[in-house]
Amino acid sequence: MRTIRRVFWTYLLLLSAAWWLSDPTPMADLTHVFAWRAVLLQYTGVLGIGVMALALVLAVRPVVFEPWLGGLDKMYRLHKWLGITALALSVAHWLLAVLPGHLVGLGWLRRQAYSASPLHTELPALEWLQQALRGQRGMAVMVGEWAFYLAVLMMLLALVRYFPYRYFFKVHRLLAAAFLALAWHAVVLMRVDYWVSGLGPPLALLMVAGSIAAVRVLLRRVAAGRKAVGEITRISHHEALQTMELTVAIKGRWAGHQAGQFAFVTFHTTEGAHPFTIASPWTGDGNIGFRVKALGDYTSTLAHRLQVGSVVQVEGPYGQFTFEGTRPRQIWVAGGIGITPFIARMQALAHAPDGKAIDLFHATKVHDAHAIGQLERDAQAAGVRLHVLWDERDGLLDAQRIAAGVPQWREADVWFCGPAAFGQALRRDLLTLGLPADQFHLELFEMR
Repeated sequence: MRTIRRVFWTYLLLLSAAWWLSDPTPMADLTHVFAWRAVLLQYTGVLGIGVMALALVLAVRPVVFEPWLGGLDKMYRLHKWLGITALALSVAHWLLAVLPGHLVGLGWLRRQAYSASPLHTELPALEWLQQALRGQRGMAVMVGEWAFYLAVLMMLLALVRYFPYRYFFKVHRLLAAAFLALAWHAVVLMRVDYWVSGLGPPLALLMVAGSIAAVRVLLRRVAAGRKAVGEITRISHHEALQTMELTVAIKGRWAGHQAGQFAFVTFHTTEGAHPFTIASPWTGDGNIGFRVKALGDYTSTLAHRLQVGSVVQVEGPYGQFTFEGTRPRQIWVAGGIGITPFIARMQALAHAPDGKAIDLFHATKVHDAHAIGQLERDAQAAGVRLHVLWDERDGLLDAQRIAAGVPQWREADVWFCGPAAFGQALRRDLLTLGLPADQFHLELFEMR
C-alpha cells in the first residue's frame, strides 16, 4: 500500500509541477475571478486527462508493472484512486466552466475580460496549429460536456458496490469511449503553447498510451495474449463451507504460474470474468485448481450451473502474493476462503521444500472435518506447522495469539489472505507490537 500511495502522490505532484512550470501566466495577472478561472480550467483539464490516461493504462492489466506496484491487486487499487481523483477533477473542471456564467446571469458576479499571456507566439507552427484548432472549439466543448456526463455516471456506478457486477463490467467499458472524446476535447481546448513546453511530451505520451488502452478496451482485447480456454474435469463440494473445488484442464497455451497467484475466470460470458486464487501449483500437466465460495448472487449459483465438461476461459496468471523473501521464517494467516493460496503453496513445498520455518494460522467460522483433514495432510507433507482456530471453539484470531504462538514472530515475513477488515486490523496490531511494515504482505482482493 505504501508503494502505490507514493506512486499516486508522486504522479500528481510531477504532473502538477510540469503544468506549473509550463504555464506562462504571471501571478500579477491573476487579479480577478475570470483570470483565476482561465488558469484553473487549464490545470484541472491537464491533471484530469493525465489521471484518466494512467487509469486506463492500468485497466488493460499490464503485467510489466506488477513487480513495481506489488501485483495486479495493488494496481487495481491505484486504478480506483485515480478514478476517484478523475471524478473530482472532472466535476471541478465542469464547475469552473459553467458556474461563473450562471453567477454573472444572476448578477452576483461581474464579467471581466481576460486574455491569457502568450508563450511562443513567434513560432509559425504554433500559429498554424492554433488556427487549425480554433474552428473545432465549439464542437469540442459540446462533445466534452456530454462525455463528462457519461464519464461521471460510469465512475459513480463503479463506486456503488451494490451495482451488479454483470452490468458493471459491461457499462464500465463506456469509460474508454468517454476518454477518447475527452482526449480530443483536451487537445482542442488546451493552450497550444503547452505542447512546446516541458509539459508537452509527457502529456502527449500519456494521452497516446491512454487512447491505445481505450481502443483495446473497446475492441475487447484486454490481456488477449494471456487468455486460454479450459474444460472443467472435476468438481467436488464442501457443503458446510459453501465451497466447491474445480479442476480445469487448459486446452490452449498457459505460461504457468506460481503458488499464490490468481486468474480471471469466465464461466459465463454474460457475467464476465471474475478473479479467483489458483488453488494448485503448476506441474506442467495443464491442470489448474480453483476454489469457489458462494459469496455473492452469482457465485451462489455456480454450484448448480457448472458441471464436468463445462468450457471456461482462464486469463492470467496475476499477482505478487508468491511467498518470496529472504527471511528464514514465515507466518501465514488465512481467513475463510483465504486459505486457497496457502494450499497451493503447501502442495508446491511438498515437492520442492525451501527450508523456511512456516506457521499457518487458519481461522474459520465453520469446522469441516474433511476439509481440515486435507489441510492437515498438506501441512504435514510440506513441513508446515498448522494452527486451526474455529471461532466457536477457540475464539477470534488476533495479533496477540499469533505472537504467543510464534515467539520469533518479529523476524518473520507475515502473509495474509482473507477478509479485508480482518487483514487491516491484524496488520495494524502487529505493526503496533513492533513488526516492520515491509514484513506484512496483504493481498487486496477487491477489483472495484
